[in-house]
Amino acid sequence: MSVNGLFSTFAPMPEHKLYIETYGCQMNVVDSEVVAAILQQYHYQLTEDINEADLVLVNTCSIRDNAEQRVKSRLRDFRKLKEQKRSVSIGVIGCMAERLKEKLLEDELIVDLVVGPDAYRKLPELLQKVESGQKGINTILSLKETYDDIQPVRMDRNHVTSFVSIMRGCNNFCAYCVVPGTRGRERSRDPETIVMEATELFSKGYREVTLLGQNVNSYHWNEGDSLLKFEKLLERVAHIHPSFRVRFATSHPKDMSDDLLKVISQYPNLCKSIHLPVQSGSTTVLQRMKRRYTREHYMERISAIRDYLPGASITTDIITGFCGESEEEHQQTLRLMEWAQYDFAYMFKYSERPETFAAEKLKDDVPETVKTRRLNEIIELQGKLSLESKKRDVGQTFKVLVEGTSKKSEEQLYGRTSQNKVVVFPKNDLKPGDYTDVTISACTSATLIGH
Repeated sequence: MSVNGLFSTFAPMPEHKLYIETYGCQMNVVDSEVVAAILQQYHYQLTEDINEADLVLVNTCSIRDNAEQRVKSRLRDFRKLKEQKRSVSIGVIGCMAERLKEKLLEDELIVDLVVGPDAYRKLPELLQKVESGQKGINTILSLKETYDDIQPVRMDRNHVTSFVSIMRGCNNFCAYCVVPGTRGRERSRDPETIVMEATELFSKGYREVTLLGQNVNSYHWNEGDSLLKFEKLLERVAHIHPSFRVRFATSHPKDMSDDLLKVISQYPNLCKSIHLPVQSGSTTVLQRMKRRYTREHYMERISAIRDYLPGASITTDIITGFCGESEEEHQQTLRLMEWAQYDFAYMFKYSERPETFAAEKLKDDVPETVKTRRLNEIIELQGKLSLESKKRDVGQTFKVLVEGTSKKSEEQLYGRTSQNKVVVFPKNDLKPGDYTDVTISACTSATLIGH
């Protein structure tokens, strides 16, 4: 595959080895696959052995400070690699590259290359600069979809489930979030290229795809005089094949429409699992977060999911200790969790991020000890809710997509239900990519066990 003739100006090169480490969200996983596709055209082949790599890329996340600190620590580890193999080049790509830019080129971090999420097509040119002894950097954000025509190199291990990015960037500007600054404004991808990419996945044996976007259900595309919204795109992907499961992430409560829920209810292969970040159960905290919905609106959307999709799993994100959060506002979050009966949650302490509205206009005034205590209370409650969710499944039978061998036993397989719950069951004659009915006989708070 040619990428718009990008490499026609470059002379043939000997094979190089590319090693990529990916941190953060599923969008970064897809971006790493795009980078691998671009560099494959420039005679770079993927390797899982960092010691044989000629180019090491770290695809980074900036959503929290500890994510950035992990990457910086990892870059320091690479100093030894650089000393052992002076020809190796080290690059930082992704959100952290976009946020820190030239700061990453400090000697302490031994970085040769800094490339933001919208500049991966420029990697070959930047690598030529690095090969000539210069530093390479490009962190220019785009106003259009950047990688429509690139077929990603799939880096998953099971070849059963994969991801397709349908949009980039975000227009929500939540007070705590760096995404609009690191990934740019929201822009959607041509639906034809999305359906083509998903269709090719199915033809290669994949049996599940997750459609990705920072705010996936705000997807829209102008088709002549009509507007194609996310629910119609979802319907097109569902039509590829009845045995091709479709998921999506991540949704914003303000865009979780009844029309979308109706479409999901009509197609068995549209998974009955909704990830709907709440962040806080307090309207006043949500206002300070600039989340653009209230506690009441969020609860109404949860009720709509329960009405249209009985038995669907609902998962969420929660941030505790945001600027000014009182004890009563924290208790409102706990009460909403109990009411919503979440199946799973990603739970975090608030971490102030530079150049966000909260960092510039609000005071990070909740003591760290209070944040920690509140987070522990949230984690403890969610542990109970997750266990109760799994217990309700005991005795029921679910269609499970087999994904691979259990880590604990070669005689056991694992897969997931439509509700995105992990199930472990005997191997028998099954293999990854098969569907099988599993009756649940036991559970933990994280896993269903069946036969």
